[in-house]
Amino acid sequence: MHTDPIADYLTRIRNGIMAGHDAVVVPASKIKAGLCGILKQEGYIHSFKQVEHEGRVYLILNLKYVKDKENVIHGLRRVSRPGLRIYSGAQEIPEVHGGLGIAILSTPKGLLTGKDAKKQNVGGEVLAHVW
Repeated sequence: MHTDPIADYLTRIRNGIMAGHDAVVVPASKIKAGLCGILKQEGYIHSFKQVEHEGRVYLILNLKYVKDKENVIHGLRRVSRPGLRIYSGAQEIPEVHGGLGIAILSTPKGLLTGKDAKKQNVGGEVLAHVW
């Protein structure tokens, strides 16, 4: 059993990128599907789909590369974790790499990027930074 499934999800993506894989398979959950939706919306992955195999549900993420297998995702970092939760108000949402990356927040309105959360004037738990 994993104590931090989101950190495991980010690590699987990071390892897949470092190994040059075209796709990564992760165990599915609602929050991971929401994270995939944000990564796709922001252009960090091509696509994702949910599949069932032997009674378990998985997400298959198709990673995105530019010319010469240079990955689009340069870094992933878990911010709030089970041992140290990090919350941010609507006005204190951090910029990631000078605005070149995104912060992903869990808010009362669902999972949002930092920009969307500021527009909607909601704060929440800062789950991860992607750049």
